[in-house]
Amino acid sequence: MAASADKRRARILEVVRELGTVRVADLATRLGMPTVTVRRDVATLADAGRLRRSHGSVTLPDAGAPGGPGGAGAHGTTTATGSDLAGRAAPDGRGRVIGMLVPTVGSYFDEIIDGARSAATAAGARLVLGISPYEARDDRGQVARTLESGVDGLLLTPNWLPGGPAEEGDWLRDLPVPSVLVERRAAPGSAAAELDAVGSDHRHGVLLALRHLAGLGHRSVLLAARHDTWTAHEVRAGYTEAVRILGLEPRPTLDLHHPGGGPLTPADPEWVADQLAVSAGEGVRAVLVHNDRDAIQLPPLLRARGLRVPEDIALISYDDVFAALTTPPLTAVAPPKRAVGAVALDLLLRRLSPSDLPAHHIALLPTLKVRASCGALPRQD
Repeated sequence: MAASADKRRARILEVVRELGTVRVADLATRLGMPTVTVRRDVATLADAGRLRRSHGSVTLPDAGAPGGPGGAGAHGTTTATGSDLAGRAAPDGRGRVIGMLVPTVGSYFDEIIDGARSAATAAGARLVLGISPYEARDDRGQVARTLESGVDGLLLTPNWLPGGPAEEGDWLRDLPVPSVLVERRAAPGSAAAELDAVGSDHRHGVLLALRHLAGLGHRSVLLAARHDTWTAHEVRAGYTEAVRILGLEPRPTLDLHHPGGGPLTPADPEWVADQLAVSAGEGVRAVLVHNDRDAIQLPPLLRARGLRVPEDIALISYDDVFAALTTPPLTAVAPPKRAVGAVALDLLLRRLSPSDLPAHHIALLPTLKVRASCGALPRQD
């Protein structure tokens, strides 16, 4: 029995080493073991210092640790697969009220909010939510109203796009309470660049997707993407980088907005399917779609055009909010949404305590959830 346990635990360490960060439930599924057995083995490995547990996920103990591989550099910048700060003792947030401003609820940000709320509850703090819609561009007014409620600190997701004016966040330096940017990074050299920031490394997420497709034999991958959000711009930039790194044949990005319409006008799904069919006719049999809402509409529309997923077209979605709920279940890039919220909340609480903690720019790495939608090799015509 002991030998069997040793083999299980060795396999657990092997998978965590491969994936970086993985939820215990997903680890059990991948290993084909009962969740209760995996939890028990994970607890044993964590007690021995061979794994780190945080918010239902596990990672190797040195992943993202400051000063270690991928850890914080001289300016406090950290790239990690999991929650380095949340892996430490939780700060005391009793009596603290934290304001959180997001551009939307009901999709991607729900999990970020949930992560922040769970971390706040664990620390004894209270989270107050506000919404500054993408279309409003009224961050300052929303922040002012949130401050009026008497919050001790702010988690902020301003309505910025990469490459925007460096001065657009200058007003943040005058806020009367500590603030942490969530899924945003201020322009280098700007006043807001000195703020703490926690977000997903979306460019790495795109690289994971394209590397997986390249491993299946695809030499060209189409990107179908929005362009009205921060994530969309990072996905587009990540595509350009990943194509270069992997030596793939670049393709023009398929814009997921209506031809001739504004940037917030969604494309007709039938039109998108038509464009994918044209690309398939040109030999491109793999596509990465940002985001889930657009991706899950495509399999039945492609079937109507004689193209099956994954037999004829390999499809990967970006966001992993609804990707598992379609037929076939979609392989998806999964940004660490809950971890982003939890780490941002944790960092803000630490900022509220007297310390010499340097400013942190923390980038958490997405994972790739491999499901049924991209198992085909490109068809040889």
